[in-house]
Amino acid sequence: MITLPSTQVPVPDAVALLIGQQIPKRVLDAEIDAVGELREIYRLRPLASDEDRQDYEAAVGRLARANKTLAAYNPKLVVTPGSAA
Repeated sequence: MITLPSTQVPVPDAVALLIGQQIPKRVLDAEIDAVGELREIYRLRPLASDEDRQDYEAAVGRLARANKTLAAYNPKLVVTPGSAA
């Protein structure tokens, strides 16, 4: 049997809007926060200075808080370094 590789099909905007309307606002806000904090973590160099280390640790804490909200809604929504940004 010959199998063809599956290709990614983009989700139309109208469908994405309908999906987004079904997710609670606090979960959508947590996802936005988590992706933003992940970008902040990539930007910072924790070994450069004490201030950067403190900012890095604070960003990791905010990412963990946002991920806790996402995981409570659906564990597959958790933002990890390999999944976003």
